[in-house]
Amino acid sequence: MTHPPSPQPGFQQRPAAPAAPAATSRRPGDFAPAGAAIPVGDLERAASLITTISRVFQSRVVGQENLRLTLLAALAAGGHVLLESVPGLAKTTAASALASAITGSFSRIQCTPDLMPNDIIGTQIFNYGSGTFTTQLGPVHANVVLLDEINRSSAKTQSAMLEAMQERQTSIGGEVHHLPEPFMVLATQNPIEEEGTYVLPEAQMDRFLMKEILTYPRPAEEHEILDRSTAGSLTGPRQAVGSVSLDDVRFLQTMVDQVYVDPAVKRYIIDLVFTTRGSGPRPVPNLTQSVRVGASPRGSLALMRVGQAHALLHGRDYVTPDDVRAMRYGVLRHRLVLTFDALASGIKPEQIIDAVFHAVPMP
Repeated sequence: MTHPPSPQPGFQQRPAAPAAPAATSRRPGDFAPAGAAIPVGDLERAASLITTISRVFQSRVVGQENLRLTLLAALAAGGHVLLESVPGLAKTTAASALASAITGSFSRIQCTPDLMPNDIIGTQIFNYGSGTFTTQLGPVHANVVLLDEINRSSAKTQSAMLEAMQERQTSIGGEVHHLPEPFMVLATQNPIEEEGTYVLPEAQMDRFLMKEILTYPRPAEEHEILDRSTAGSLTGPRQAVGSVSLDDVRFLQTMVDQVYVDPAVKRYIIDLVFTTRGSGPRPVPNLTQSVRVGASPRGSLALMRVGQAHALLHGRDYVTPDDVRAMRYGVLRHRLVLTFDALASGIKPEQIIDAVFHAVPMP
């Protein structure tokens, strides 16, 4: 991921926090529990599953390493992802590749202004022969759901997704239908075309565990795209490269629950989130001039959950502060509401996130 530009005038970063004395500094291993949080055999199984999913993803998608890590972390953590990019950067391909890697059902919903809630969650159909209603479940009842251009759907349709994303269920004709497990929503939005779009409300933005911004491929990666196209393997490999079962995915999510989080790491997360709200142990000067609303408690939960998933992806059963920092942009960039002055000055959420992490001393 490219580094964000320097902050604009009116938004200042506090100088770096002084290093902790050597006597109190902690090595990464100091955050480990007294005993193993996850048995070695389970860690090895998790590593094998992650390798298999990554191999399937890389066989379908060229480059996009940040996207791969984001999708893997969100899948293991049981969260949803909002993808933002210009057209043609493999958002749909990545979603279908993830679904094929976990042998799960996949649905793609193209959002339009006339899309109705029943088109997503399902409806009841009257059977004239029997004189009864039968329920027809909508495409949201799948393991991986791609909501293409979610900001083109109306507010009424967007609100219909809140129950599905948060409660993992839908209500049709007064009857509750539970969604399959695992369940993951990948929503996309195009930042360059605003005609006929509806801005996602903050309540729904907060439901996404992470927001990933896709970038253009590097020259070597685009060259590989052309090579795959001429070889006829762009849309998929000629030979299957493996897959994992839905039970395996549920196992991964259970392992994330068991990853140990040291009290010092939890305190670090709390300090970071409170700093986004203008307080914290070392408040960032002029932050309230740029940030109207800081991260909610869901931000704290997301930082910890993604930190646990990131630790598991790297073969550890405990979280370090580096795990919290590793995916900070994806977790926080959509949880900060910037002021009009900040938007007018061109300040990016990533700049504010960097300033917050720069100010809060690591344990």
